[in-house]
Amino acid sequence: MNTERNRIMNKQTEKVLDGLKTAMEAELTGHQFYKAASKNTKDPKGKETFSRMADEEMGHFNYLRHQYQSILKTGEYDFTKKFLKGPKKGGSSPIFSKEIQNRIKTSHFEVSALTIGMKLEMEAAGFYRKCAAKAATPAAKKFYTELSEWEQGHYDSFKNQLDLLKEEYFAANHFVPM
Repeated sequence: MNTERNRIMNKQTEKVLDGLKTAMEAELTGHQFYKAASKNTKDPKGKETFSRMADEEMGHFNYLRHQYQSILKTGEYDFTKKFLKGPKKGGSSPIFSKEIQNRIKTSHFEVSALTIGMKLEMEAAGFYRKCAAKAATPAAKKFYTELSEWEQGHYDSFKNQLDLLKEEYFAANHFVPM
């Protein structure tokens, strides 16, 4: 009886660890993307924003790694280590400076970076929502919900910025909807 319980517990622990590994890989991918975006954008505020986001993604990675190591050692999450505060809710908080409007026709990289960033953040938020739904404890559910809300905040910021630029960018480049 005890052996069966241990086998079930080990399977559950394996699933949690696999989920954390997947999440850590995604955070590292986001970190690398935002680091590259910071390096390649011509917009000073964009550089600052993408650099901050690269740092945030690394913070997520480190926190997830801490949880992974805790589960390996103790079989439990360690919520004594606090997670970083998420982005502020609401507000458009543009990612790029107002000067981007002056060079909107040649802002291909910035528009692409917003689109790719939105995809990364949407996938991360969805992944964490699924983890929260499957969480075995209220503390784990809260942990994954906070991660999902953080990533959703990033997505919302990107979407707000893209919405501000999209029409002018499309018009300047003569893009016509199909």
